[in-house]
Amino acid sequence: MDLFIASTNVSLSHRDFLLIGFPSITHHRRLLLIPFLIIYIMILLINCLLTYRIVVEKSLQSPMYFLIGLLFVVNLSCATTFMPKFLLGLAFDLNQISLAGCLVQMWFIYVIATFESTVILLMALDRYVAICKPLRYHDIMTMRFLVQLTLASLARAVILMTPIVFLDSRIHYCNSNIILHFACENMGLLKLACGDISKIQAIGLIVRMMITVVDGSLIFISYMIIIHTVMFVIKNARSKALNTCSSHVILALVIYANSVSSGLINRLETSVSVDVQNLTSAMYYLLPATINPIVYGVRVKEIRVSLERTFGCKESGIRIAQSNRQGE
Repeated sequence: MDLFIASTNVSLSHRDFLLIGFPSITHHRRLLLIPFLIIYIMILLINCLLTYRIVVEKSLQSPMYFLIGLLFVVNLSCATTFMPKFLLGLAFDLNQISLAGCLVQMWFIYVIATFESTVILLMALDRYVAICKPLRYHDIMTMRFLVQLTLASLARAVILMTPIVFLDSRIHYCNSNIILHFACENMGLLKLACGDISKIQAIGLIVRMMITVVDGSLIFISYMIIIHTVMFVIKNARSKALNTCSSHVILALVIYANSVSSGLINRLETSVSVDVQNLTSAMYYLLPATINPIVYGVRVKEIRVSLERTFGCKESGIRIAQSNRQGE
C-alpha cells in the first residue's frame, strides 16, 4: 500500500483527491468490479420492482406499505450516491474527485443514512399504533400525517448533517491527496487535514451516537410496549401481531448492528486494516439495501402475492390471498 501511495500522482492540488477503495489490492482492483456491479444491479432491480408494485397495487395503498416503499427508495438512493463513482473507478481508473464533489457526496450519504434511521423509527411507530391502538389506527396514521412525518424526518437529517459537512469545507488540507476509501466520509477526509481536528471528530461521533441511541432506544421501547400488549390478547391474534412485526425487527437489528460494528471498526485504526474498515463500511451501506427487499418480499404475504402476479404466478397468488382472508 505504501508503495502505491508513493507512486501515485501527487501533482493534484488539495482541492482534488483520489478515492482508493481497497489499497492493498489496488493493482488487482478490477477483480472487485464484477461482484460490486452484480450487487448494485441487484439493488437497483429489486428495490425498483418492489417500489413499483407498492405504487401500482391498490391492496398495498396503506401506511405500512407507504413506509416500506419509502425504505426501498432510501435503499436505492443510498447505494446510488457512491456506487456509480466507485464502479467507474474500478473499471476505468476514474477515481479523481474534487473537494466540492467530495463534500456533496458526503452530504447526500449522511443525510440519506440518517433519514433511513428515522424511517425505521416511523415503521416502529406504525406497528405500535396498529397493535396498541387498533381502533384509532386509521384516524392517527393518515397519509397526511405520514407525509408530515416524512418531511420532518428529512429536515432532521439535513439539520444534523449539514454542520458536519460545512465544518469539513472550512478545513485546510495539506497532507496526501489520497482518500483511502471508496466514498467520501468524514473520517477519511479528516485524515488529510492539517491542524487540530479533534472538535470536528467529536461532533461527528456525538451526532452519530445520538442518532443511533435515540432512534434505537425509541424502537426498543415501542416493541417492549407491543410485547406487553400482545400478551393479553388471544393466541391467534397474538401470533398475527407478532408476525407483522418480525420483518421490521429483523430489519432494525441488521441496520443498527451494522451501524455500531462499522463505527467501532473504523475507529480502531491501529488494529484493523484499511481494507477491513472499507469492507465494513460497504456492508453498512449495501447490506440493508440488499437484504430489506428480500425480507419484505418473502415475509410479507401481500407483497409476495403482488410479485407473483407480476411474474404470472396468478394461481399461487390467489391461493395465498385466500389463505390471508381466512386467517383474518
